[in-house]
Amino acid sequence: MMKNFLKGPIMAVVWTVLRVWLGIQWLEAGFHKITGGFDASGFLQGALAKAGGEHPAVATWYANFLEGFALPNVDIFNFLIPWGEFLVGLGLIVGLATIPALIAGAFMNLNFLLAGTVSTNPTLYTVAVILLFAGTAAYYYGLDRFAIPYIKNIMKRKNVDRAVKTAA
Repeated sequence: MMKNFLKGPIMAVVWTVLRVWLGIQWLEAGFHKITGGFDASGFLQGALAKAGGEHPAVATWYANFLEGFALPNVDIFNFLIPWGEFLVGLGLIVGLATIPALIAGAFMNLNFLLAGTVSTNPTLYTVAVILLFAGTAAYYYGLDRFAIPYIKNIMKRKNVDRAVKTAA
């Protein structure tokens, strides 16, 4: 009974409001980075500085990743982070590719947290996880409600066509 309520159309309104709010947070963050000229170098250097001392905020293994991979490839991150944030936000606002957008957003939040930046990351991460648990109710009022059955129908037809060709 409770499961049906949490995943039903009434609670889907709550999940939608939460999803759109989360999407706006991501869209704004990405938009400001895209239009304001973003360079992750300073952020990465700051994270590496937090890896030292008596009580490091950044784990050694993550600092090694930042130093050995992220910094040498900062140009890739300078592109991926702003556009990733923007596209996660857009997807969440319209409810398209909702689950992948939630996973990508949570993954970015997790990495920002691992880099020693608290800010809004715990809140955004928690909302993303809650929406992932809401499952299909998170996009009941969104484009995925129509896109997913459409895509499944196309895939089903392709599998039927393939089976007919193999049988012939």
